[in-house]
Amino acid sequence: MVNEVSSGLTHPPTRETSVRRVVCPGSFDPVTNGHIDIIERASRLFDAVVVAVLINKSKRGLFPIEERLEMLREVTEVYGNVTIEAFHGLLVDFCRERDIPAMVKGLRAVSDFDYELQMAQMNHRLAGVETLFVATNPLYSFLSSSLVKEVATYGGDVSGLVPPPVLDRLAKRLAEQ
Repeated sequence: MVNEVSSGLTHPPTRETSVRRVVCPGSFDPVTNGHIDIIERASRLFDAVVVAVLINKSKRGLFPIEERLEMLREVTEVYGNVTIEAFHGLLVDFCRERDIPAMVKGLRAVSDFDYELQMAQMNHRLAGVETLFVATNPLYSFLSSSLVKEVATYGGDVSGLVPPPVLDRLAKRLAEQ
C-alpha cells in the first residue's frame, strides 16, 4: 500500500459509487458544437453527466444565465443521462456537494493544456476531484464561444459552429443590440 504522504495524496481515497458521474463545466455563452461534442462523448462514457454553467457575477455575458441553461437543455435533451445546472464559486465545491468525483474538459490545443493542468492539479489538491482531458474533435479545434460571438457580431456565418436553436437565438440577440 502506498503511503499517503509519499504518494502526494492529501485526501484518503474514497470508495467508488455504483453510478459513474462526471461534470462538464463552462460558461457556455453561447454553447457551441465543440461543447456539444465533449458533452456527447462524456455521456457515452459516464452514467450521469452534469453540465455545470458558471455564474460569473463580475462578467456580463451575451446571454443571461437562464437563457444559457435553456439552450443547453434544449440541445442536450437527446442524451438521457445529461442534466444542466448553474453554479457559482469553486467547481470543486459544486462537485463535493453532489458527490461527483471527476470533471471532463476538452482541450483544443497545447496552449489550453498549460492552464488546464494547473487547474486540474489545484482541484485535485483542494478536493481530490479528478480531471479527465478529452482531445477536441479537429473540426472544432479553433472554436470558442468568444470567437463565435465576435464573428457573428460582424455578420460572419457561424452556422455549423453552434446548434441550430442557438444560431437562432444568437441572431435575435445580436439584432437587439
